[in-house]
Amino acid sequence: MITVDLNADLGEGMGTDEDLLELVSSASIACGGHAGDAATIRHVLKLCKARSIQAGAHPGYPDKPRFGRFRLVMPLDQLIGQVRNQIFLVRHIAAEVDMPLSYVKLHGALANQTAEELTMAVAIFAGIQAMDPKLAVLALDNSEQVRAAKAVGVPLIREAYADRAYTAEGLLVPRSQEGAVIHDIDAVIERCLRLARDEEIVAIDGTVLKSGARSICLHGDTPGAVDLAREVRDALEGEGIKIAPAPLEMELPWASREGEGEIGIMPLGPKDPG
Repeated sequence: MITVDLNADLGEGMGTDEDLLELVSSASIACGGHAGDAATIRHVLKLCKARSIQAGAHPGYPDKPRFGRFRLVMPLDQLIGQVRNQIFLVRHIAAEVDMPLSYVKLHGALANQTAEELTMAVAIFAGIQAMDPKLAVLALDNSEQVRAAKAVGVPLIREAYADRAYTAEGLLVPRSQEGAVIHDIDAVIERCLRLARDEEIVAIDGTVLKSGARSICLHGDTPGAVDLAREVRDALEGEGIKIAPAPLEMELPWASREGEGEIGIMPLGPKDPG
């Protein structure tokens, strides 16, 4: 049986959290950077616990006025500290309410930037790993986030977006461009079904992208988010697809080979010279 995780970004003040938690299998909770505070975090974590929904931290640039959707210029160590502080807050509250935290998903501009910039992604994921090596990262498939997760050795969940257009390179089309957000429910449903069954996503220019993503993001701040989530879930289950948290990929950053002891050989990436 095919299994797909449906995740939504919650605790962002949209008023739809409780309804979305009836439909998704994972909740990425805003940590106070782009949205949310201790009270909203505690509320969503308690709801997740009551409904047996997997919970994750959703840190972003500390920029509530612009919802974390613009890139800030700051020293990398300061940025890592901001991300760690946000995750620490969620972990602290999660321990208080006895609700395990399973993963971290970066938000908005920070997510897009780490999908493009390997060095930044490695630094941030290493910072997350230092806090808790059991925390997985929910990463945009076919992006530098995936390569960084493998390099650092953190558990990985590959993600795709139901209502966002893709470039031919496998990145998200910037929201400033027309067609970046897909509003047609039938088109979103077809994308989700094709991803689940065929492991494919069609880019904005018609390029067919292969994807191993087993988690689909449904944005909680999209108008009509609850109706869209319900339609997507009904369509997937109607095709016999099970909705449940995605299994973690565990891969050591060094692939050891027989006879080479514990050092091993670092596998080449697609951008490395042969």
